[in-house]
Amino acid sequence: MTNDINWYPGHMKKTKELIQENLKLVNVVVEVIDARIPISSRNPVLNEILKDKPRVTALNKSDLADPKANEGWLVKLKREKKNAAAVALNCMSGKGIKELYDILNKMRSESKSKKPFRIMIAGVPNSGKSSLINRMTGRKSTRTGNRPGVTKGKQWLNLKQQKTGSGADMQVLDTPGILWPKFEDPNIGKNLAFCGSIKDEIMDPQELALELIAVLVIDHPDLLAGRYKLKENEIEESSPVSIMEAIASKRGFILPGQKIDYERTGRTVLDEFRSGKIGRITLEKPNEK
Repeated sequence: MTNDINWYPGHMKKTKELIQENLKLVNVVVEVIDARIPISSRNPVLNEILKDKPRVTALNKSDLADPKANEGWLVKLKREKKNAAAVALNCMSGKGIKELYDILNKMRSESKSKKPFRIMIAGVPNSGKSSLINRMTGRKSTRTGNRPGVTKGKQWLNLKQQKTGSGADMQVLDTPGILWPKFEDPNIGKNLAFCGSIKDEIMDPQELALELIAVLVIDHPDLLAGRYKLKENEIEESSPVSIMEAIASKRGFILPGQKIDYERTGRTVLDEFRSGKIGRITLEKPNEK
């Protein structure tokens, strides 16, 4: 399904070129990934571009992910290479921002450069890059949205000065989200779609929701049952279609003629997963790869 979608627009090719052109101008890259899918939201193309450039991995949306999985991922990310840095963030609330500043300030001190310390913010669409920029600059300096592909173009921004002096001589470069032309593993495409990194306009919400339900039945039947007031033992013995129909019945998503409104039900399941209403769920655990 997701690996057959024509979703690699021209602006993503331009984004790759933008990153390559400006990499020499920055001291460090903050790679923003989704804490729910730390494997799928790490762009292999970006990894090739950055090579040995100093990098901080920001595990964003950690408030939507399983807390124990967050801890495991931070340990794993910090062990990736010498002097690797990683931090768990919630860009909407600001949790983890001070720790990120501490890491960047340490890097700035070690650089011993008199020029402004420049930071590139990069990641896949809808990973929270613009929300992080807004938090770090203290103003609505970049456009944000709950849909991928909102940020376009190039802009250098000054970081706000903290009480500790953090950000006094720092600048950040916001880049549009960059995806890659082909998924070698179809599960990566599905995970990105589940979390909203691929535009819903080119997806079938019913089919995508059915696939998400199939995953949740195996890994989180208790959360699925709790959110939609279903019996857990019935969920484990039912097909994703039957579960979707049960959800529709509970929510009253019924069309004239007593027909199930599959589209509305599918969109509801996807929206409630993405907003954390079903529960704090990590689809990829740190011991998987």
